[in-house]
Amino acid sequence: MTKLANKIAVVTGASKGIGAAIARQFAAEGATVVVNYATSRGDADKVVADIVDAGGKAVAIGANVSVEAEVRKLFAAVKELFGRVDLLVNNAGVYSFEALDAITPDNFRKMFDTNVLGTLLASREAVALMPASGGAIVNIGTVATALAPPAAAVYAGSKGAVGVVTKSLAKELGPRGIRVNAISPGLTLTEGVHTAGIANSDFERQMIAMTPLGRAAQPVDIALPAVFLASDDARFITGELLFVGGGAGM
Repeated sequence: MTKLANKIAVVTGASKGIGAAIARQFAAEGATVVVNYATSRGDADKVVADIVDAGGKAVAIGANVSVEAEVRKLFAAVKELFGRVDLLVNNAGVYSFEALDAITPDNFRKMFDTNVLGTLLASREAVALMPASGGAIVNIGTVATALAPPAAAVYAGSKGAVGVVTKSLAKELGPRGIRVNAISPGLTLTEGVHTAGIANSDFERQMIAMTPLGRAAQPVDIALPAVFLASDDARFITGELLFVGGGAGM
């Protein structure tokens, strides 16, 4: 499989969950992958080891995408190692669910700084390293922007902003041959979902009941369309928000 052969890809928040699955799938398709992590160095090293053991190429580089100085250092390291960036996946994100009376400036800033500002900072630095031939950015949203569930105003609001950022950057960067698209996953059974107690909960059962395909997603279900959007198979697709939720949110 060589859909991404000879590409240099940066996947933020790739130490576990959807990001890890995307990193592995990109490497399986021939990309050299920068596995970004904020704090989970051990998990990132495990993703790199899995990729290398499977015959792929990857390195782990730490950076908190909500901190401008760290994002600059991340891409300076990528430039030193590889000289360019062809593909960026803005996967790093945080989520929590609070009713209106529990929202605080701190949880608002945490989600918007990581989910929105982090997407913008990483995109800015990646685009500066993309070749004249162009590149591709894939942002990660959520079906919560369509479902708008209660107690999700801040999280869904931040991911709604990611959708607008996607469309705006697609128009801004299109003349440079840089495509920008987003994937909006439904409920996906990641480590974080298990840690948060969502797996096997009433919430999971409610989400599955709203999903025509009748199950939650596995991380690879999100990784496969990410490969498509990053590859030349999607060479005339930009500014699109692709819902990957088994039909939830349609």
